[in-house]
Amino acid sequence: MVCSVQAMQDDDIKITARAIPSLRIIASGVVFAFLYFASSVVMTLLLAALLAYFLDPVVEFLERLRIPRGFGALIVLLAVSLVVGGLGFLVANRADQFVADWPRYSAALRHATTAVDRKLATVENQVEAIGPEEVKESQPVRVADGRPVRDFVFLGVGSLYSFLLVAAFLPFLVFFMLASKPQIWKATMELFPAGKRTRVKAALDQVSAMVRSYLAGNALVALILMLASWGYFLMIHLDYPFLAGCASGLLNLVPYLGVVLAWLPPFFIGMVKWSTIGPYLGIAATLLFLHIIGLNVLMPAIVGRRVHLNPLAVTVALLLWGWLWGAIGLVLAIPITATIKVICDHVEGWEPAGRWLGA
Repeated sequence: MVCSVQAMQDDDIKITARAIPSLRIIASGVVFAFLYFASSVVMTLLLAALLAYFLDPVVEFLERLRIPRGFGALIVLLAVSLVVGGLGFLVANRADQFVADWPRYSAALRHATTAVDRKLATVENQVEAIGPEEVKESQPVRVADGRPVRDFVFLGVGSLYSFLLVAAFLPFLVFFMLASKPQIWKATMELFPAGKRTRVKAALDQVSAMVRSYLAGNALVALILMLASWGYFLMIHLDYPFLAGCASGLLNLVPYLGVVLAWLPPFFIGMVKWSTIGPYLGIAATLLFLHIIGLNVLMPAIVGRRVHLNPLAVTVALLLWGWLWGAIGLVLAIPITATIKVICDHVEGWEPAGRWLGA
């Protein structure tokens, strides 16, 4: 009888062991489905947490000056709103001038696309001319698919809804996170057993230092790149140098792709000014140099080794979170992955995953 009970227990253990991988796969699928379908809510929470981590030292400084934490959080949030509003006004002012001058650029863009279409048609005709007769006769007739206007309308409504959700709730979330940080911190620590709270506190402190360093480094490097690009565009007499410098400086921060994306604004604006390839090569070389200096010299010097991820992990993170959440996913990809690495480093049994992310 004892032997049969022991055998049944062994069978249960084997069945459970075989079921664990399947359960993990199902749980991962549920998590990714939630992240995809609740993207607006999750992105808003993550952006608010990042901003709260970044602004918390200023609130703590005001608190040391005997200013109540809630009032200090309100002051900091209003100051940040004024700075962002001022920068937005400058960019909007230049953008209005660009919109007024849009017919010139629209005509140049149509001319460029027409030339490209003609070259592609010439190449296609040459390829068809040397192809077998059977292939040419069997080619299906292409019918242009007319995409309904309502698809674009609903797509725009979805994007507008996400933007309005972030814009409406983000300031309130950041304020509550800053004002209630001590209570939130205490309640978070009480979620874990007393014996593990020291390790949890170390992990949270490391996450705080990493997020602040990453955001501060990106903000400083973005400012340097925008000013350098603006100065260069002024020097070569590019139209709308401030607008192009802001766009190129921000795009230059995108890992890997930024070096090419930063070329697009000045290339587009320069279409109505230059007809030779020389200025474009100069812009590409200068922005490539700024990209190398910013991401390979300035960023490591400012951030240090707090955000230590290997290139493969960064690439996979950008692909995954960019696919899930688009442009905001590209912004959040590295902080999310670095946070996962910190968690893996402090959870028993997950250390190999943390070492792989930082290898």
